[in-house]
Parts: sequence; C-alpha cells; structure tokens
Amino acid sequence: MIRVILVDDHKIFTEGLAHILGLESDIEVVGQCQTAQELYDLVKSNEKLVILLDINLGNESGLDICKTLSENYPLAKVIAVSMYQEESFITKMLKNGASGYLLKNTGREEFLRAIREVNEGKNYQSQAVTEIIMNGLSRQKNQERNLHELKFTRREKEILELIAKGLTTKEIGNNLCISEKTVETHRSNLLTKFDVKNMVSLLKLAMEYGYVK
Repeated sequence: MIRVILVDDHKIFTEGLAHILGLESDIEVVGQCQTAQELYDLVKSNEKLVILLDINLGNESGLDICKTLSENYPLAKVIAVSMYQEESFITKMLKNGASGYLLKNTGREEFLRAIREVNEGKNYQSQAVTEIIMNGLSRQKNQERNLHELKFTRREKEILELIAKGLTTKEIGNNLCISEKTVETHRSNLLTKFDVKNMVSLLKLAMEYGYVK
C-alpha cells in the first residue's frame, strides 16, 4: 500500500485530491495538511511515504519544507504540486530533494503515475515540466554564449575596468577627462550588453567571463 500525505493551504484541493486517490486500491491517503507543522506532526523517520507538497503554503515555503524532509526523513519522497511554471521554482525544488514536480492542472492519470513511480524510488516530471526545464537550459546556454561573445568599444573597456577598481562616476569622469553624463551613458550601455539591472550583477558576470580581473 502506498501511503500518501497531501500538503496544501487550500483544503478544497486536498479534499478533492484525497477523494480521487481514495478510489485506488493501492493508495491510502493518511493525512491532509494545511501547514508545515501539521505535516511534521504526521511524518515519522522510519515510515515510507509519498508527500504531495505545494510550494506556496501561505507564509511558509514549500522549498524549505522539502529540504527539511529530504535531510531528516529519507524515506519520505516529495512530489511538488504547484501552479508555478517558472523553471527556477522547478529546479530549486528538485535541488532541495523533490522526486517529482507536477502542475496543478495535471490530469488524474498522471497524478497516479507520478505517485506510483516515486514510491518505487524513481523521479517523475510531466512532459510539460520537462519542456519548461529544457527551455530554461536552452535560454541559459544562449545567455552564456552571448556573454562569451560580447564586444566593447575602447571607452567601454576603460570604464568597465575603472568600475571594477571601485571608482565612482565622478572619479571615472575625472580620470578619463569626460563628463559624468557621458560616463553614465557608457554605464547604461554596459548594463544593457550584460543584460543586468545593477553594477553588482554586471561586475559578477564581467569577472566570471574574464572581461575584468
């Protein structure tokens, strides 16, 4: 028998899912929780469980809960169930120990397949989730390729090096004998080229990709 706990701050969701799972002869819903504490009160370290966990539990984070379960309850396998379709949420949940990730609009058959496979020790992601992950990896590779191929004007290179040395806009202007407005224009252009919003992120990438020491 596969023992399942449902964790979601919307009781109507856990009740509906519990009803669906209750129709299966090999699945038993042993708990419905709306908070992390309710979940921890149910989980035992020596008990094999499949936990369907929402990422957003009001003021509580499913990401943190998943990590706690992974570190302290090795027999409990987590399947994230969420409306979030962003690749960042998916990869963070998987890094924090989740064995699977399902979107809340997933159909009944896929829920059942995921539970059974995770219970057997496998990982499970729906086709939709797999596509989100692959698209995210593709975007990341494109971004990395673009960062490796950035081209700068002579002045942009000078200003980037001076920014890396910690000089202010005024100090850079004085150093290069140009106006502060011109410096700001070049700084803005550099932000655009690196596709970031602030100088901290710019410098991090500039050092990572060898544009400055």
